Amino acid sequence: MNYFNSNSSSVPKDIILLAVRVFVGFAMLSHGFPKLQMLLEGGKIEFFDFIGLGPTVTLVLTVIAEFVCSILLILGLFTRISLGFLIFTMAIAAFVVHGADPFEKKEMSLIYLSVYLLLMVFGAGKVSVDHMIEKRKRASDW
Repeated sequence: MNYFNSNSSSVPKDIILLAVRVFVGFAMLSHGFPKLQMLLEGGKIEFFDFIGLGPTVTLVLTVIAEFVCSILLILGLFTRISLGFLIFTMAIAAFVVHGADPFEKKEMSLIYLSVYLLLMVFGAGKVSVDHMIEKRKRASDW
């Protein structure tokens, strides 16, 4: 078995990709859901503004990445697009928001960033909505 070939059709690889997607997706939801609640409460929003659009817009973009894209990641739907948003968000968290902080503050966002980069390279796997759509496209010659 060639462990370095990402095009292999091994069942264990697809099961592991599913497990990683589901675990990391739910783990990130635990960070995104409180931000969604903060957004929906309607009170004064105090959130890091890294692009100069204001804390509300920045919070909305973060909720889209951490909550919506995590759900899409769990499902394996628009996986690489969702991972792009998640990678960007974790890079900003690690290198901008916690840029001057010690490693212990950056560690979690760097771990998420690493896992998201691996998923970007290997894709969602065969146990995903993306794969089902691709399989159906091939069968019907869209």
